[in-house]
Amino acid sequence: MEQVKVTLTKSLIAAKPNQKATAKSLGLNKIGDSIVCANDQVLAGKVKVICHLVTVEQA
Repeated sequence: MEQVKVTLTKSLIAAKPNQKATAKSLGLNKIGDSIVCANDQVLAGKVKVICHLVTVEQA
């Protein structure tokens, strides 16, 4: 399965509680934190919630 890299690029300070929880579930706590994981529907749904706070690129 194809891998993607998700990086937190904006602050979570003013984010809604569900957006903060989504970022935390992905393991993104501070600006610049990145994860590499499989590109599946679960990840796509989580990224959709916080799309304005992260960047997604092919790994």
